[in-house]
Amino acid sequence: MEQWYFSYGGNRIGPFDAAQAREQARRNPDGHCWKEGFAAWKRIGDVPELGTTASVPPPLPRGAGADAIDYRIVGSDMQFVEIELDPGESAIAEAGALMYKEAVVRMDTVFGDGSAAGQGAGLMDKLLGAGKRVLSGESLFTTLFTHAGARGKARVAFAAPYPGTVMAMNLAELGGRLICQKDSFLCAARGVRLGIWLQKRILTALFGGEGFIMEKLEGDGWVFVHAGGTVVERQLAPGERLDIDTGCVVAFTDGVSMDVQAVGGIKSMLFGGEGVFLATLTGPGRVWIQSLPFSRLAGRMLAAAPQGGGQRRGEGSLLGGLGDLIGGDRNF
Repeated sequence: MEQWYFSYGGNRIGPFDAAQAREQARRNPDGHCWKEGFAAWKRIGDVPELGTTASVPPPLPRGAGADAIDYRIVGSDMQFVEIELDPGESAIAEAGALMYKEAVVRMDTVFGDGSAAGQGAGLMDKLLGAGKRVLSGESLFTTLFTHAGARGKARVAFAAPYPGTVMAMNLAELGGRLICQKDSFLCAARGVRLGIWLQKRILTALFGGEGFIMEKLEGDGWVFVHAGGTVVERQLAPGERLDIDTGCVVAFTDGVSMDVQAVGGIKSMLFGGEGVFLATLTGPGRVWIQSLPFSRLAGRMLAAAPQGGGQRRGEGSLLGGLGDLIGGDRNF
């Protein structure tokens, strides 16, 4: 018997059999659904089996969705993404992410996420968008890059801030929403909305590795997320749970629930080297995991730096300080 699951605003309910699923869709069609065989969550109104296609709103007018940009990701360890714009198309990016742009690309600093730029948004809408970014630890402003010419293509590129992987994700194929760690957003097509996602469980918020607030990306366009080291993607079945180091969670789709659990006994907590808690992600949905969180990289660098109070190990040399002098790492 097939089992259906529904998601409304990040809250997952289910399972339902086919009859219950149709009734649930009739009562509340403003959400997403999933069953075995679906590659990703779908809007309820887009699933004919649920009998709600008649109530699907008409398509958005041209220009109401995200810009349809082209792109290529360059490099292996220190990657950057190059976005190709048609006349009038735009991309948004975090301040400081620009690598290069062609002369015809105009650069503007906008208040908030720029998703309403050019669409007559009011001051309150812009303030709300900017406020969400501040809560998620980001700047009040983003940078908008627009092809200001009349013909041809124009390119603009954005670089990752530290070694890792740049992931291209189409929100239209992910149910329109992606939850990711703070500081992972690199750039996106104009029209993608940047918001916040609040942890509802106090224990998860305190010890989940990302605090109370994570970043929420919504829309139907391309977004580019950066993660440290190598990234692996896992598809979780309904009820399937994955235990992950709290710093290694990069992103997950709507419908995946996040919680924390203790790593084990007192001995594991004190001497296991894995911290006190692990993040637990429960499906259904997709999860992305990074092999090298920036906090781990920064901690190792700080511990190895003599100026930061760390103990220099001399790469195993018995010469100690004399080895530093010979190697040119220390001056009188």
